[in-house]
Amino acid sequence: MQDSQQTNAAAAPRAAGQALVLGATGGIGGEVARQLRQAGWHVRAMKRGVQATVDGAGIEWVPGDALNAADVRAAAQGCSVIVHAVNPPGYRRWAEWVLPMMDNTIAAARALGATVVLPGTVYNYGPDVFAQAIREDAPQNPVTRKGAIRVALEQRLADASASGEMRVIIVRAGDFFGPKAGNNWLAQGMVKPRQAVTAVQLPSAPGVGHQYAYLPDVAATMLALLQRRHELPAFARFHMAGYWDADGREFGRAIQRVVARRGGKSPALKSFPWWLMRLASPFVATLRELLEMRYLWTTEVRMDNQQLVRVLGKEPHTPLEAAIEATLEGLGCLQVGKAGLRV
Repeated sequence: MQDSQQTNAAAAPRAAGQALVLGATGGIGGEVARQLRQAGWHVRAMKRGVQATVDGAGIEWVPGDALNAADVRAAAQGCSVIVHAVNPPGYRRWAEWVLPMMDNTIAAARALGATVVLPGTVYNYGPDVFAQAIREDAPQNPVTRKGAIRVALEQRLADASASGEMRVIIVRAGDFFGPKAGNNWLAQGMVKPRQAVTAVQLPSAPGVGHQYAYLPDVAATMLALLQRRHELPAFARFHMAGYWDADGREFGRAIQRVVARRGGKSPALKSFPWWLMRLASPFVATLRELLEMRYLWTTEVRMDNQQLVRVLGKEPHTPLEAAIEATLEGLGCLQVGKAGLRV
């Protein structure tokens, strides 16, 4: 009987692990939560005001605030991974909230011996490294307030991981886009969700290249690195290549091709109205924050993914037009016409 029980136990599928996702209602947090669940992880997501429940995807939702250390610690119980994908809404209150939220995640991770996964940004870097593809060990000399905060945030993670009580994986990628509407340029500035695409507003200065990243690819990269987390340094950073738009217009041309292939009229490519944002910025805090980051659209900032490829063999990569089509479909921009034709 004992041998039979041992055989059955060995044959039974084992859960991949248990993870807490902070920021699961956002673009990258939501995508990581979904992919973790699909990979067999038990996934817990924390959100203010939510009722404790398990949704249709099998994700366990618990109430809590990332600014409350006790809430984070309670939500993280039993978890070997904490995905820290939470940010102040609309780029506001970064100076007040970003570092305290990270301190709470670090405290929980150290208590549990967990791995923290962080979606990184290019804000950390300044013009001194823009002349070539940026490697993970490049100097971090930011020129913005948000950049300085991100450097401080990553330094706290590095210091905490040096204690040996927790591990860190940072994945840095270009401008996010994906099927779920969220805080990204494609959904909030380049096209209009739930409307047919008649024009694409391009933020890049003429001829300036830009780097993009498809959210499902970023999440897949994080999951692949998590599978190897015990082989990585305690503080591991990786850059993704994603999609490089060499002249700042290829991304728009890809949208044109997708819309035309789906039977719609090829949308016009227009320059993003930065002048209008500048006029409105004294009255809208989010616009002021976005204007601070305009330099990322007037200067080529490109990351080198060689280290990621050395570890994983290749970078998860969806063909650009397939990624754009899935994104426009998810945003409700490819509608059903009167004759039933999807455009």
